[in-house]
Amino acid sequence: MKTGLVDVGGGLRGIYAAGVMDRFLDDGITFDLGIGVSAGSANISTFIAGQKKRNYVYYTEYSQRDEYMSRRNVAKKGCYLDVSYIYGTLSNSDGEYPLDYTAFCENPMDFIAVATDAIDGEVKYFEKSDMRPDYYNVLMASSAIPYVCKPQQVDRELYFDGALSDPVPIEKAFALGCDKVVLVLTNPVDYKKELEEDIRLAARIRERYPLAAEALVTRAEKYNRGVRLAQKLEQQGRVRIIAPIDTCGVDTLTKDVDALDTLYRMGYNDGEGITSFLKP
Repeated sequence: MKTGLVDVGGGLRGIYAAGVMDRFLDDGITFDLGIGVSAGSANISTFIAGQKKRNYVYYTEYSQRDEYMSRRNVAKKGCYLDVSYIYGTLSNSDGEYPLDYTAFCENPMDFIAVATDAIDGEVKYFEKSDMRPDYYNVLMASSAIPYVCKPQQVDRELYFDGALSDPVPIEKAFALGCDKVVLVLTNPVDYKKELEEDIRLAARIRERYPLAAEALVTRAEKYNRGVRLAQKLEQQGRVRIIAPIDTCGVDTLTKDVDALDTLYRMGYNDGEGITSFLKP
């Protein structure tokens, strides 16, 4: 039986999923495939590398720095959230908290990072082989929120956040042969994504990236449809949804350390008891 883990991301709300995965590490839970969208790609790469609490440090400590996200970044770099600082300066082998690339590669768990082509608006699924030592542009691309971040280059092509094109990639997990999938959401399961914010962001990128803007406008519909499908598959015993009952006031770019810590601990607790679902 092939098992999959899907993390939909959600900016700083991703600390909930980080807590879930740290619980999996403590409980010795393994998967055959991990698919991450946006911040979820960083969570899953760290999970594959077996680095417990690494993501927690990024969310609660490094996020407080101006270099991570700030209005100063806008003035100096043209972006509010600097993914090159997060997944380059901090994550490279000479960074403060490097990704254990050797452990990442040696783990047999397959890895997919979802991104969106900035030019044609189509989904792009990067694989483990697209990651190289000190070249984590795949994570940058998957996490590049439109307007908040610049589109990120991977092998000469530009990409935005994967949530524009495939925000809940459970169909991709089953297409790759999974029999059971654990889906980690960072909003409550009954949350319905609304259009308004996406319409505003799309307007800001439409002139340069019209097709990516169109993908962004349909993100809410795709997210809501994906969660509904997951709920149906959960009733069939093929999916297990793990989601917070409340986001504790944490939004995509929240810096409140106490709220982030509370959401992390909620995720850690919610990650308990998944073993029975993963049994053949």
